[in-house]
Amino acid sequence: MTIGTKDNFRIYEEQYYGGLYEAVAQNINVFNAASAGAIVLSARDVPGDFSRESFIRDLELVTRRDPAATSAVADAPIVQDEFISVKLSRRLGPVAQTLDAWKKINQDPQIMSYMLGQMAGQRKVRDYVNTAVLGCVTAIGGVAAMNPAVSPDSSAPATLTHAGLITAMSAFGDQSASVAAFVTHSKAYFDLLKDTVAEKIVEVAGAVIYSGNVSTFNRPTIVTDSPALVADNEGTPNYRVLALTGGAVRVEENSDSETVAFELITGLENLVYRYQGEYAYNLGLKGFAWNTTAGANPTDTAIGKAANWKKVASSDKALAGSMIVVS
Repeated sequence: MTIGTKDNFRIYEEQYYGGLYEAVAQNINVFNAASAGAIVLSARDVPGDFSRESFIRDLELVTRRDPAATSAVADAPIVQDEFISVKLSRRLGPVAQTLDAWKKINQDPQIMSYMLGQMAGQRKVRDYVNTAVLGCVTAIGGVAAMNPAVSPDSSAPATLTHAGLITAMSAFGDQSASVAAFVTHSKAYFDLLKDTVAEKIVEVAGAVIYSGNVSTFNRPTIVTDSPALVADNEGTPNYRVLALTGGAVRVEENSDSETVAFELITGLENLVYRYQGEYAYNLGLKGFAWNTTAGANPTDTAIGKAANWKKVASSDKALAGSMIVVS
């Protein structure tokens, strides 16, 4: 079997990256400024399987002093901990197609490179979002204080309303202003839309009808039908709604993560053009550390286990967010 060299197909790679960057640009609107900084996408060199960031745990520096006492007091130690993100490795393809197949539909084989670039860009961003949401749902779900009930007196949660969003923010108490964005399934979002109209909120119902805005207390809402936002309730789906703080999720692409190979395969009945790629990125959650004993390059099942996300922030108010469940 003879394989063509990289130089033989440089033009195809240019087509591929053109499609990739265009697709990523179109789908990137859940990150960075669009989410008010709640979900951050960046690129940097991340060697190894984990990224560690040390910090000093909060100290109780202020205590009552007795002016009449001369007794000894114990020193308070300075304790260091660390946030840990985990690297996730991904494969693209392989995909193979005969060159003759493209000729039969009167298309230049270059279109394969562009098409694969578009598909890879869309699916990479979808992977980033779904994995980030899964991590958030799991980690936040493991902290009881950050899971306030919408309907505490009912066995079944209510549909999403503006009161529900307030409940989600209330988990942060006096730090509720740190909530930067909401993440919700489309079903819950449209329930919120109906509530906006039904409640006839001043200057909101008209805006919903004419400009498509939903009142979410001046915070952007990311609407995504991510599987992790759907919870099974004895055969009936419920929906998780996240209230995320600034910097809640960090998706860090390795700066050289995208490796793509194109090859022309000979020795077969027809000439075949094959594509394969790979990349890696780190997932980190604010206030949590990945449990390294759970292993590197975890599966979705591992990411979806609360025990694999250790709360290292001293205060619950310093975590990635809160979560409510609605019907």
